Amino acid sequence: MIGFYLHSSGEVLGVIQIMSVHFDYFIPDWRTYMETIGYNVLVLVREGKVKYEINGDEVVAERGDVLFIPKSTRRSGANYMDSPHQKHTILFKLDTGLSTGIPFLDQGRFIKLKIANFQYASHRCERLYEEMRGGKSFRSFICLGIMQELIGLLAREMEKPELAPMKQKYAQIVRTYLLEHYREPIEIEQLARLIHRSPNYTTALFKEVYSHSPIRYMHQLRVMEACNLLLNSDMTVTNIAQYLGYYDTSYFFRIFKKHSGMSPTEFIIQGDQSQLFP
Repeated sequence: MIGFYLHSSGEVLGVIQIMSVHFDYFIPDWRTYMETIGYNVLVLVREGKVKYEINGDEVVAERGDVLFIPKSTRRSGANYMDSPHQKHTILFKLDTGLSTGIPFLDQGRFIKLKIANFQYASHRCERLYEEMRGGKSFRSFICLGIMQELIGLLAREMEKPELAPMKQKYAQIVRTYLLEHYREPIEIEQLARLIHRSPNYTTALFKEVYSHSPIRYMHQLRVMEACNLLLNSDMTVTNIAQYLGYYDTSYFFRIFKKHSGMSPTEFIIQGDQSQLFP
């Protein structure tokens, strides 16, 4: 268990103790039985769907959804429609005698929302999972810093005004196209045609919903795929660059370093994808 103090203007606000961090990877017949939990739970769903019963209400969470399940909740969970899912789960306790300044923590209320910067949050959860399992120096400081960041990101998301359903629909159309075609040459004009809007409107809309421009999101997807290929294939850096649509290898190096903080060569030597996107 790892604990730390949250500070604001030098004032001690509260203490969080990380109990455990889990990564559920498509577990058949996954379930957790009904109980009143004595800790808080933060869940980020990466793939598929998961079903919870929260104080008598059914909640279904899918890719991109974040759940905060507070202490003393009566909760059970299972695969949705018997289909396995992939998710990160963080169990932690909070000193209830002190205020954190984070409304959903202090009020102890259940929340469910779709986080805008899903890929970044996923990588932070991966890093936390790896650090909790390892024994590297300064592990506790790193884990606690990541946990604080995740809570802060969630609190910030909750402050945003609710987006109009049509905006969400348009942004999702563009995002789905990018997920399916990120290796291909993509121009903002062709994305704009998907939703019959101007290029400037399309860029601003996507950034409002997902916190990045469509083109930056495309590069992130490419870099994530490059990392997988660098670690899990025999392809050369040049071949990977061309496979992902970068026909100038030096440009691929610049993009990779911009989004990962290191060169492809440095990444291969390090060999740890959890260190990406700090």
